[in-house]
Amino acid sequence: MSIEESIQNTDTTSPPEPEPATETAPPVRRPRRVLRTVGLIAVAAVIGLVGGTAVGYGIQADREPTALPPLNQPGLAYPAKTLPKGQEPEPLSAKEDRQAKTQGDLRKLLVPKPAGARPEGADGWQSLSSYADDFTRPEGALEFQLDQGIRRIATRTWRVGEYKRVEINLVQYRATSGNGALEHVKRQQSIAIGEGKAESLGEPVKGSENGRYFLYPVHREAGYMDQYEARAFIQRGDIAITILMSDTRKIAENEIRSLAERQLGRL
Repeated sequence: MSIEESIQNTDTTSPPEPEPATETAPPVRRPRRVLRTVGLIAVAAVIGLVGGTAVGYGIQADREPTALPPLNQPGLAYPAKTLPKGQEPEPLSAKEDRQAKTQGDLRKLLVPKPAGARPEGADGWQSLSSYADDFTRPEGALEFQLDQGIRRIATRTWRVGEYKRVEINLVQYRATSGNGALEHVKRQQSIAIGEGKAESLGEPVKGSENGRYFLYPVHREAGYMDQYEARAFIQRGDIAITILMSDTRKIAENEIRSLAERQLGRL
């Protein structure tokens, strides 16, 4: 036997062939690439926006200013130039100037008491505390009047016969505190309507935008005489007019209406 044959017989098995090596796939990085792309786009957009704004401001700054169109106010109520001497309009008389009337002695604007009537209680200026005491809740009335900027109160009260009583109040408010006169009148009218005793929601007072007068049905109570009431609440400028009328006999509608119109006319 030859040496080659002896070797072949001795090593009959051959070692296994090595398996081909397999490469591991690289990690996916696409999301990172997308984020990077989005970031680049955002930066480019910001740069473009800032640059465009700067260019726009530069162009606008170099342009001549454009004149605004004229206001649509033909024929103003006052002259553009001062009128020559001797052509100025005459100032309003005290009778025509409503503000001059109300800035003077407010007591002079009260309706005079009728012939045969006798004064009762306050006649002239009335203090705020005395005025508030006539309300069902004096503390609340006092606080309300102070909040509305009350200025002064002129009062006139008279009695006709034994039982008829009439009271008129001119309550003036400061203009800087709002429209206190209107608020006071609205509140009193609301109370008159909400009491449920008035025969109607009130009748308008001629010559006034918001004035109303109220007639109440008879109030009867055992041991007392019948009681009738009529009230009027009117606002004119910074003054609130309140008229209170009571009697043991029925009050005619014409009586409260006429008194309200005459008092309003004096303002």
